[in-house]
Amino acid sequence: MALDRETAMQVSAVLSKGLPYIQRFTGKTVVIKYGGNAMENEELKSSFARDVVLMKLVGINPIVVHGGGPQIGELLERLNIKSNFVNGMRVTDSQTMDVVEMVLGGQVNKQIVSLINSHGGTAVGLTGKDANLIRARKLEVMNRSPELERPEIIDIGHVGEVDSVNVEVIDMLTRSNVIPVIAPIGVGPDGASYNINADLVAGKVAEAMKAEKLILLTNVSGLKSKDGKVLTGLTAKQVNELIEDGTIHGGMLPKIRCALNAVENGVRTSHIIDGRVAHATLLEIFTDEGVGTLISRN
Repeated sequence: MALDRETAMQVSAVLSKGLPYIQRFTGKTVVIKYGGNAMENEELKSSFARDVVLMKLVGINPIVVHGGGPQIGELLERLNIKSNFVNGMRVTDSQTMDVVEMVLGGQVNKQIVSLINSHGGTAVGLTGKDANLIRARKLEVMNRSPELERPEIIDIGHVGEVDSVNVEVIDMLTRSNVIPVIAPIGVGPDGASYNINADLVAGKVAEAMKAEKLILLTNVSGLKSKDGKVLTGLTAKQVNELIEDGTIHGGMLPKIRCALNAVENGVRTSHIIDGRVAHATLLEIFTDEGVGTLISRN
């Protein structure tokens, strides 16, 4: 059935508006942290996979880094393994780390790979342990309680931070027309596995790859001002001012710091976008308005 004139004009307008963005970003790298509602809702999962495949087809190099906290928690509960948290981070002993690797490196990673491939892409799943992709070091958590004379180091087990990223592995995959899908598990100098925050891994991968964009999918509409309005285009300087005056606080602070560090270390722009919106990634890349907050270097 042919399109009616009005619908045809709308479709053609949308398609033509995408051309300048395709020309601008062809050959550029975009690192996407995938998690939250976008990874749990079936419709959003499908729209995300289609977005990634389309990006690759028009010449952009997407790299996906995914989380999986709810899935880890669900399996731990089924196995009757109690979870404890320190400063929002899961205490990860050897038994818990086995579950983390099983869920992130197996279940979740392969589901994302399969979904992208089912939409016509060529995705390959990796953990940071593959080819020493993500070198990690143990994360030290400091307790700075007023009653303590000096800060106390709290051992939270196999929780790490990124030491280095093997860009040669990612380069090899992207040059071969492959979409890397990375689980945030790193490997220490002694071969031990470390569970690393997915936002942090995405940011460090973006920095190492000198990415054009870092996109963090979230369950909120973006960074908001004190009166509740979504802040769109911000510079690194403005973000630092919002942190200092307390506008950015609580659970959003680590995510914003990750985005801020990325632009301060070579990534052109970072985006905090609403993953609850279908095709949020495409809207952020191929429109001026987007669906979240953009942070630029200057």
